[in-house]
Amino acid sequence: MRFHLLTIRKRADFLRARNGRYFAAPGLVLQLAPESEKSCDPVADSAEPAQKNPARFGFTVTKKVGNAVIRNRIRRRLRAAVREIAPQKARPGCEYVLIGRKSTLKRPFMSLLHDLTIAFDRVHGKRGKGNRPRMKGPRAGSGKNRNNRK
Repeated sequence: MRFHLLTIRKRADFLRARNGRYFAAPGLVLQLAPESEKSCDPVADSAEPAQKNPARFGFTVTKKVGNAVIRNRIRRRLRAAVREIAPQKARPGCEYVLIGRKSTLKRPFMSLLHDLTIAFDRVHGKRGKGNRPRMKGPRAGSGKNRNNRK
């Protein structure tokens, strides 16, 4: 049976996800809407809650990536990856936004699936082996730009 993908269509939903948790992988960026994060069901006891309030997904690619043909191809690859990974990793009630990158098109599909799996784990608070938290503060950037700050 094919995974039914509910998509986000309204701009306000995409903008809301921008303020939530996110993880940037080489092939994609996954964002989790903050309001939906509270209503996400971490452990679904049965298939019933998932049918009532399933996860929703939004896909976007900026015009900087390429023309319409390239952007649509990237969106199709992201949709295919979500159909494979989301049944195991997505939580009911959550709203996710996937942002395609230039490397999404050339990246091998298995690597894209791996990126998406790690991204789901990270936005839900699970840290994998060897993953360190991001640095914060004045030393977070590269040395080149650090001297130019005021």
